Amino acid sequence: MRHLDYEPLLAVDAPPARPRDEVPRGKYDFAIAYPDPGSLPLSGLAESLEQALAEEGARLALYPDVQGYEPLRQFVAARLQHERGMSVDAEDVILGDGSSQHISQVIGMLIDPGDVVFAEDYFYSGTLSTLKMNGADVRGVECDESGMVPSALDEALARAGSEGRRTKLIYTIPTFQNPQGWTMSLERRRQVLDVSRAHGVPILEDDCYVDLRYDGENIPSIHSLDPSGQVMYVGSFSKTIAPGVRMGYFVGPPEIAGRMRMIRKTGGSGVNEFAALAVDRYARRFMDEHVREINSIQRGRRDSMLAALGENFGGSAGWSSPDGGLYIWLRMPDGTDIASLREEALGAGVGFQPGPMFAPDGISGRNCARLCFGYNTPEEIHEGIGRLARVFAEGGCLPE
Repeated sequence: MRHLDYEPLLAVDAPPARPRDEVPRGKYDFAIAYPDPGSLPLSGLAESLEQALAEEGARLALYPDVQGYEPLRQFVAARLQHERGMSVDAEDVILGDGSSQHISQVIGMLIDPGDVVFAEDYFYSGTLSTLKMNGADVRGVECDESGMVPSALDEALARAGSEGRRTKLIYTIPTFQNPQGWTMSLERRRQVLDVSRAHGVPILEDDCYVDLRYDGENIPSIHSLDPSGQVMYVGSFSKTIAPGVRMGYFVGPPEIAGRMRMIRKTGGSGVNEFAALAVDRYARRFMDEHVREINSIQRGRRDSMLAALGENFGGSAGWSSPDGGLYIWLRMPDGTDIASLREEALGAGVGFQPGPMFAPDGISGRNCARLCFGYNTPEEIHEGIGRLARVFAEGGCLPE
């Protein structure tokens, strides 16, 4: 029997097929921001879930609230008020399947093919892929150690307007940026917000790493600086509890929040009540202590990677020294092509992600790499960075 050809049936905006096979992982896995497996709070989650099911397990017989479990929304709102300076309550919070679901829904609501979106010159590849899949004209904005450069953003927005193009969104990860590691200063946040207001373009603030602070002082969110609805905000429990819990949250203006509720209602994509019950009980009892524990672990791993880079790369490269998060951005000299050495590195057991994965043009940054320090032990980090340096040296990208 002949197999049905689905190609003529696909919608014009259907995404391309993705092969099932994944890039192999290295033993020294600096490619993906996995947490330390030994620090996963499995016993606390089990205890919290048992408590939640005993108290409210009957709720699972009902379809969940379209915005998600209200007690957890109350917890998130209180935490955003206290930690991020945001004036929100539980009705302003929409829970979802990690922060990526909210980002994807915002993009789907705002972006038509050809619309312009501005983001950092290198930024999270997941959001970049979603934007590209929706047909966005994604343009990178120059950054320095304090974040997106306001004058560069202003000029880029003006240029897009002079071309007759519609700019729909500014996307930023202002705290422990992925992949570059910097944190946007408070003054810079105000300036970027002022530029966005002058051009009438909203900001989507992705703050999913903010709890992973190892040094320095907390900086208010961009959302907290704006009373006008100019800023949408997403956060997540993925980096503080575990990626597998798939629980994030969104705060935004009524025009967007109401449409997000409609998507949930008509699409049947309510928030996982089972996971929300466990996260709520866990977060209330254990979150603060657990964050202190994992930050102590990750601080040590960051320091190990910085020390290993200094020992193995010396003055032949530059790299970020983040106050938190999970990423170090390695920069080799201009003209160096470490992206071409990815397979050789995997052959040596080391995974990393090359710069073009994070570049809006998909080409820039062949001399750059994102290195994640969350998964491996300090001893493994030291060994893995040494192996990476040898691969780069053998490939002619580092003096031997």
